[in-house]
Amino acid sequence: MIILDKKKLFAMLPSVDEVLGNEKVKKILEEYPRTLVLESIREAIDAKRKLIINLDDSEKEIKIKFEDIIEDSITKIKLNYHLSLKKVINGTGVILHTNLGRSLLSESIKDELWESASRYSNLEYNIDTGERGSRYVHLVDIIKRLTGAEDVLVVNNNAAAVLLALNTLAKDGEVIVSRGELVEVGGSFRIPSIMSLSGAKLVEVGATNKTHISDYEEVISENTKVLMKVHTSNYKIIGFTENLEIDDLSLISKKYSIPLIEDLGSGVFIDLSKYGLSYEPTVLDSINKGADIVTFSGDKMLGGPQAGIIVGKKKYIQKMKKNQLTRALRVDKITICALEATLRIYLDEKKAIKDIPTLRMLTYTMEELYKKVKVLFDLLNNLNLDAKISVEDDFSQVGGGSMPIEKLNTYVISIIPNKMSVSSLERKLRLSSSNIIGRIYGNKYILDIRTIFEDEFEIIAKELNILIGG
Repeated sequence: MIILDKKKLFAMLPSVDEVLGNEKVKKILEEYPRTLVLESIREAIDAKRKLIINLDDSEKEIKIKFEDIIEDSITKIKLNYHLSLKKVINGTGVILHTNLGRSLLSESIKDELWESASRYSNLEYNIDTGERGSRYVHLVDIIKRLTGAEDVLVVNNNAAAVLLALNTLAKDGEVIVSRGELVEVGGSFRIPSIMSLSGAKLVEVGATNKTHISDYEEVISENTKVLMKVHTSNYKIIGFTENLEIDDLSLISKKYSIPLIEDLGSGVFIDLSKYGLSYEPTVLDSINKGADIVTFSGDKMLGGPQAGIIVGKKKYIQKMKKNQLTRALRVDKITICALEATLRIYLDEKKAIKDIPTLRMLTYTMEELYKKVKVLFDLLNNLNLDAKISVEDDFSQVGGGSMPIEKLNTYVISIIPNKMSVSSLERKLRLSSSNIIGRIYGNKYILDIRTIFEDEFEIIAKELNILIGG
């Protein structure tokens, strides 16, 4: 019905009780909390009210339908109840996409993870003695086996690991770091800021592009508590450069009896250069080359949950365990379980490459990627979509502040819709129930096959068929 009078339009808006009396809404009430249902109905009615208020002379008509308000209410009920954090399909080709959750946990650990999370566990209980235990013991053996370290401590992220290590070993003292290693690790969190928060004083040495052993030795004093090396995993300086490696710094460390900390940022246990990627120092390498303490992330390249892992000399880590900050930075049972289960996979390198999603995506061969993209292309091609669909060569990115100059050859699905703008297609897919995240390049919508799972192909095809089906 078309009504031009605003007063009459307002009069047509139903009350909350009228909407509650609808059979569809009564059925919804059996599944969802009443308070949420009432709130969502009010939102739906209020949205129509605002629409009427904002009508101007250029708008000739508006329809107020009771059925529309019912459907709007039901839609809002479901949206308001659903988790804000939801699954998305990553078609960007960025493997460690910080905005999309970075590392993905292995499917093989989900049953163990759910069992530990949904039932009581021996988190801080020693089953053998029947006495209180420590939550940190669950990760010690597996990490010591993988890294060769004397001791282990796990906190909630790598920034926390660096903070705890410096606060324990260098509070009120000086920490020497090369100027070329004073990195920003994302979100405006910078090494100098974390160092200041720890209570340690930063002593910069060398130049941005070159640092020598003599630069360190010239500033060592009785106030020097730590020598620190920060692996610049999120950028590279190329050209006229010289930087000390961990074994070089280890010589100074031993000469002056000063502990040496290396912050790897994104730690790895496997030498990925054998799979065609650039070499990244492994945790085992750092320990073997003389680092007293090594800190690194549990997610990112490692492929586990977010955590900060500290490994190294027992005498230093024992001090960290007694630091009051440790309780504030501790990890929960879900993180412990997910990390232990992920690290256990690393005992078999071939299994780790196959079962840990981050490693799998990093090490795909071009033949494997072509097989994947061919399946998705054929599926889309058979739909007769109102668009030009093609397979193209492109590059993926590692992401997450790791391997910044690494270009990974890949295949992508390129989509150019005939009757819709590329930006409109991107928006509609992003806002769809499947939340498909792709990227736009020129006049093309791009889906990178590297970061898309095979069981997501049908979902992508379904959403595209809804939007641009022929």
